[in-house]
Amino acid sequence: MAGPRGYSSYRGKSARGKIALAVLLVLVIVGAAAVIRLQKYVVYDDSGRPRLELPWSSGQSAGSAAGSEEEPPDANLTIQEPERTDVRAVRLPVGPLTDWAEAWAQASDGHSGCNAAVYTVKAPDGSVYLDSQAILPGALKTVEGAGAAVGDMLKADGVYAVAEIACFRDPIAASAELESMGLKNTGGYVFYDRNGDRWLDPAKPAARQYLIDLASGCAAMGFDEILLTDVSYPTEGKLNKIDYGAAAAALPDSLTDEITSFLKQMQAALAEYDVKLSVLLPADLLLSGDSTGVSGQSLAEIAPLADRIYAAVDNASAVEHLQAAVTAAGKDTELVPVLASPEGTDGSWLLAS
Repeated sequence: MAGPRGYSSYRGKSARGKIALAVLLVLVIVGAAAVIRLQKYVVYDDSGRPRLELPWSSGQSAGSAAGSEEEPPDANLTIQEPERTDVRAVRLPVGPLTDWAEAWAQASDGHSGCNAAVYTVKAPDGSVYLDSQAILPGALKTVEGAGAAVGDMLKADGVYAVAEIACFRDPIAASAELESMGLKNTGGYVFYDRNGDRWLDPAKPAARQYLIDLASGCAAMGFDEILLTDVSYPTEGKLNKIDYGAAAAALPDSLTDEITSFLKQMQAALAEYDVKLSVLLPADLLLSGDSTGVSGQSLAEIAPLADRIYAAVDNASAVEHLQAAVTAAGKDTELVPVLASPEGTDGSWLLAS
């Protein structure tokens, strides 16, 4: 006899349905894990289309792929050094610059390949040919139009501008500011060397600052290089009559310390500008290796602080030997020979005036 019509009692899903659902759930979990795992092997080509690059397909192990993605640097990698531009320079006439084009044409005439002009900003007689608030009134020797002419030089295409500054040989400032800047004799008066010149005292802070302010002003104007000359104590005359002050207790090393300290201060002051710092030294100092003497100059101390060392050279054949001496003292320092006839000379040079 048939049973009554209507709903029968619910007894749940069948065992077969439960198994299918469990299998589906496992596959979803495995698939999600695989997507997450393989995500780091997805790369994109130049058109932006993705592709899968498995570690075993490119010849590298899964362990190495899990590490750094960058290849280790080649131990034999050669670093390209910046190319150094040779300076082939001529000095402009000493005095206020009034016509840049004419001065450049006259100075470079007959010397092919010139690309640099050396302008005397401060001469050994103490005269200054560039207007600046830092200059003593009696030292400033400019004329109308000089500032504009210097500006023309600094803006000239293809011309490397060098400001030459005579440092401690300075009769004007030494006499005008004897107490704060001048080099004295043992009697308390201004010291005169054999040539009648007077000097600033390298140990006096005011003397240093006077020169640093002038060099900084040149750098701020746009000069490419500052060339310092007379970076020394006097070497001629009655040197035993010089009042070296506190430095007298440890001569001559103390004089070297004062010169080196000054150059370090100068280097620090110019660090904010895109300008090179150079020093003119006597050739015999380079040849002797490191003879300090009473000048206070030491190639071993000065070369590492300078981008270039200038030196007057009588024979062009000695240039290579002098460059080796400079390089030994300062590995990145370049020698610029000052030559009477630079024609045929490779590298940098300055035409002797």
